[in-house]
Amino acid sequence: MSEPLVDARRQLADAVKILGYDDGVYANLAAPRRELTVSIPLRRDDGTTEVLTGYRVQHNYSRGPAKGGLRYAPNVDLDEVRALAMWMTWKCALLGVPYGGAKGGVTIDPRNYSRAELERVTRRYTSEILPLIGPMQDIPAPDIGTDEQTMAWMMDTYSVNSGHTVLGVVTGKPISLGGSQGRASATSRGVVHIALQAMSHLHLAPSESTAAVQGFGKVGRGSARFLAEAGVKVLAVSDQYGGVHDPAGLDVPALEQHVDETGSVVGFGGAEAIDNEALLELEVDVLVPAAVEGVIHRGNASRINARLIVEGANGPTTAEADEILAGRGVTVAPDILANAGGVIVSYFEWVQANQAYWWSQEEVEARLADRMIGAWRDVLSYAQRQGLTLRTAATCLAVERVASAHAMRGLYP
Repeated sequence: MSEPLVDARRQLADAVKILGYDDGVYANLAAPRRELTVSIPLRRDDGTTEVLTGYRVQHNYSRGPAKGGLRYAPNVDLDEVRALAMWMTWKCALLGVPYGGAKGGVTIDPRNYSRAELERVTRRYTSEILPLIGPMQDIPAPDIGTDEQTMAWMMDTYSVNSGHTVLGVVTGKPISLGGSQGRASATSRGVVHIALQAMSHLHLAPSESTAAVQGFGKVGRGSARFLAEAGVKVLAVSDQYGGVHDPAGLDVPALEQHVDETGSVVGFGGAEAIDNEALLELEVDVLVPAAVEGVIHRGNASRINARLIVEGANGPTTAEADEILAGRGVTVAPDILANAGGVIVSYFEWVQANQAYWWSQEEVEARLADRMIGAWRDVLSYAQRQGLTLRTAATCLAVERVASAHAMRGLYP
């Protein structure tokens, strides 16, 4: 069993124990309701054939259709997808979004494939999982290695097989195909809403605070920008190729332009090189791990110098690291709360598609802020009342809501 899945089930077990539920509740919530593994034959541009493997896991759909991203990455496996699907269930329940959790993945390094090859992979993967997805069943969205173009191909493949256009089958689509204003930046905005709320709780003034962001992709890039706009001095950022550090603070707009021109933060003028491990251990007020799971672990948790960790990625902190950080008084805003902005605006996109009426960017961002700040207050209040960490409080709140839905629906037959 992979470490993310071990951690996800451990978090569930802790919540079940705190809530006083029996072993049957744990057993019901620890196992995915459905999972599918598919072969994806790919005709390469050179005429050769390669067979890839894809997955779709629906962890739970007691509260509504399953919802979750699709990632293309070389290390994707079934256990990772199971863990990510479970975390999506808790995220949706915690934020009051009427979905269950799902996740999909294809074991592929998209950097090694042409655009035409990725289109063929996406369309074949979509056709293989067609029986499981739909606007009332399971609604995919972009994740690592996928984007709005991937979602457009998925939506078109599903629609062609349905005989009519089905805008609500995926979210994270291009605006021209029924996407929502504000969706691209939603996860980053949510991360920064939670960061600023947590900083206020810890009496950290943005204009006097510093931050480091690991990962400069869909989540990290926007998080760095919005933190800087809030007055926080961003000292370091990194991506899969390396990182840059400036003790005086990075010029984030100039850095974004450098990334657009070169494809990486590496080599940004006036900044020192730094690796991902060193970035995590910098003396900053706020650390945003926004890359992949498991980067803060038993081996480095004792060397983390940030007062506040805001999890932009899914599962960036292992269970063992959590215990070490809690013992050292480090506040961790957990992933199922901090990075939930994406699924909130995905929900808004789905609602808009179903009613064929689209909102302005201002409406989307105001409703996003409302949801994120409300959820922060719920989690903080629960944590303080029960004497729990923010992660345990968030998981307990979410598990309680899902378990309640299970109990109300009953078991069939």
